[in-house]
Amino acid sequence: MEGISRKLFLLSFLLLEGATQDFGQTQFICTSVPKDMDLCTATLQNGGPGDDLKTTVMQLRETVLQQKETIMNQKETIRELTSKLTRCESQNLPEPRTGGRRKETGSKNTMGDVSRGPSDTLAQLGQTLQTLKQRLENLEQFSRTNNSVQTNSLKDLLQNKIDDMEQQVLSRVNTLEESKPGQRNETDQRGRVESTLTSLHHRITDLEKGQKDNRPLDKFQLTFPLRTNYMFAKVKKSLPEMYAFTVCMWIKSNASPGVGTPFSYAVPAQANELVLIEWGNNPMEILINDKVAKLPFLINDGKWHHICVTWTTRDGVWEAFQDGVLRGNGENLAPYHPIKPHGVLVLGQEQDTLGGGFDATQAFVGELANFNMWDKKLSSGEIYNLATCSNKALVGNVFSWSETSIEIYGGATKWTFEPCRQIN
Repeated sequence: MEGISRKLFLLSFLLLEGATQDFGQTQFICTSVPKDMDLCTATLQNGGPGDDLKTTVMQLRETVLQQKETIMNQKETIRELTSKLTRCESQNLPEPRTGGRRKETGSKNTMGDVSRGPSDTLAQLGQTLQTLKQRLENLEQFSRTNNSVQTNSLKDLLQNKIDDMEQQVLSRVNTLEESKPGQRNETDQRGRVESTLTSLHHRITDLEKGQKDNRPLDKFQLTFPLRTNYMFAKVKKSLPEMYAFTVCMWIKSNASPGVGTPFSYAVPAQANELVLIEWGNNPMEILINDKVAKLPFLINDGKWHHICVTWTTRDGVWEAFQDGVLRGNGENLAPYHPIKPHGVLVLGQEQDTLGGGFDATQAFVGELANFNMWDKKLSSGEIYNLATCSNKALVGNVFSWSETSIEIYGGATKWTFEPCRQIN
């Protein structure tokens, strides 16, 4: 009753004072008063604008301290989660399987070379998230070694993204651990995992954009750490009609059996319009309009190699270069068939349908950089300049390697890379 009387007294005091004064453009402010404090004293102590500002500052400082404590707790949670995912990986590592290049009927391997249970899905998710986390740590190291305001802001943004990522990962891990085989719709589960990986990738890409001012747009590589049917990069524009081409790239892989599909180009009514693939224990092949030529490349040694393939529609003549040296040639590869326009160019996957139909057994595993394409046959000297990083080296006139020219999906990662300086 005493508390109620005190509140009624305060309300009456304010109403009476308002009745005898012309407030004009004013507003009422409610202020809490300690139980044992004199009302007039409390009014005087809380009435000044300087005191209001001081109170606000103190509240902000307290909020900042709470946020710092939350960040420290999140970092500890990340370490615990990393350990947890590592244990899951060691218990559920996928076993390799072989697969064919051509289209096959029946069900696809939807989550890579593993069985399709939730525990195996968690293992692959853990591997990909480990790679994403390493990218975040690289960004954090970048902010520590640079003292500019921009990098400090990047570090703050990085921490916020880590917190967001942590919440999503914990939710995914808990969901997978609680589920039982046979109780979850496979398509829905795959969609949620793919969505999570793509979301995390875009968050990290946003952070890496803060470094672009210090790095040319072509100084990067793509990494595909494991076989899946959802990890790939897509070129934003299509190819023109071509009566000749040269395609070159830096490539690194030790995947076995076969490195998979570095790139594929599909057009309506022909998924194998232009494909580079190495599957099973077969040598690498180039496909044009579903016609095949075997290439004399030996690249799955875990080292960086520069490879180029040239082709002309006249007599279907082709050449294959590795590390700037001609390794093989032939003819009658899809002679007098021009490469069709208006298709989809994908890095890291073989297309069974236009822009999709990926099969995990044909996915590329490794690292890829400086993918360039020309609508003409380059000379052996021009190819040698590319392989040796000469200042006379050309860039593709059909497609040139640039971060702004591709979109990445499913957890494929991106790293800084400069040919001939970081290789091997």
